[in-house]
Amino acid sequence: MKAYATFDLYLADQLPKNQKIIRALRKFVKRVAPELQEFVKWGNGCWVKGKAPVTYVYSATGYVQFGFFHGASLKDPRGLLEGEGQYVRHIKVRTLADIDEAAFGALLLQAAH
Repeated sequence: MKAYATFDLYLADQLPKNQKIIRALRKFVKRVAPELQEFVKWGNGCWVKGKAPVTYVYSATGYVQFGFFHGASLKDPRGLLEGEGQYVRHIKVRTLADIDEAAFGALLLQAAH
């Protein structure tokens, strides 16, 4: 796992297509949950509340995961969240058009509060 000192350094090291998606998600998180702070944890861009990790971006080939550390406990009426683990769930974002601000916002607000 690669270590990055800042979110900006993490972002700069991602694939160009994924950089666009991560930038959009970054602006989205800042607008919807401005109380969250950016960090890099476990080699990925993350947002935390206090010391508690809330959400993250993970850059993969072909998509960006927009994930929630306690996603398994979130109400997800649209069925967007994927994952089988005990806690973490994510949404695969392949294009900017995949960012559904209303649905993502509902999940983010639940996760952040």
